[in-house]
Amino acid sequence: MSEFLEYSLLGLLSGGVMALIALSFVLIYKGTGVVNFAVGEVMMLGAYLYYAASVTFGLAPWLAFGLALVAIGALAIAIERVVLRPLSGQPAVAVLMATIGMASIVHGGVEAIWGGDTFSPPTLLPRTPLLLGEILIPGTVLGNFAVAAVLIAGFLAFFRYSKTGIALRATASDPVTAATLGININYSQRLTWMLSGVVGTIAGVLIASSAGLSPLLASAALSVFAAIILGGLDSILGAIVASLLIGWVESMSAGYLGGKTRDVVPYVVVLAILVVKPHGMFGTRTIERL
Repeated sequence: MSEFLEYSLLGLLSGGVMALIALSFVLIYKGTGVVNFAVGEVMMLGAYLYYAASVTFGLAPWLAFGLALVAIGALAIAIERVVLRPLSGQPAVAVLMATIGMASIVHGGVEAIWGGDTFSPPTLLPRTPLLLGEILIPGTVLGNFAVAAVLIAGFLAFFRYSKTGIALRATASDPVTAATLGININYSQRLTWMLSGVVGTIAGVLIASSAGLSPLLASAALSVFAAIILGGLDSILGAIVASLLIGWVESMSAGYLGGKTRDVVPYVVVLAILVVKPHGMFGTRTIERL
């Protein structure tokens, strides 16, 4: 019984950071209708900028973290203005290919500057483990989950109660009507890209400071894609619930079936659920009338 509880807690806690990455995907899709395949690379770049500021330039970790967030936010705004806005109104595949191209450029640039070695950035959170009876919870896992939970709760409140959040939801739901009501569509989409980059950077720094930093960090975003599909591409709540579910399934399969199964079993579960609910657990079902 203690094994089951330990695996369950570790899975749910690791699912919190997975939910942050999923949130970065969903913010873009919900606000612009674009599936952004550059989320992993932006997340990785943010972690490398944090490493450079804190280790190479010797800044305090929290100051380096703040600078990394500002830098990625500025980069996201520039990408939206220079690359993506000119593609407005073009076929979805054109925008999709643009995000893939940006991912390749960022990945190649990171490897050219830092190489493929694994680095150890300074941790932002305490590493003191939590002992619950016979269950040992690593401090970094618990801290990462706490940060993820606070941020996700903040975003949910932001979209529900703030004027800016409501404007972003209106823009995502019906851009034409939002524009007629005086909402600045370009500003809303620019803010969406910036928020997505900031959220991805936070997730990247949390993962890198606890598990190490290398170009392989970008692949963490692709593993989260199953959670996004499962929860529904346009649902923040779905991204959270699905990430926690997949984190739990990964932990249980690794604990009881062996580590090699953790990358297979979650996708089997996702496939089984999608057969019953093709739009995901919380995704919006579109109806086309002919």
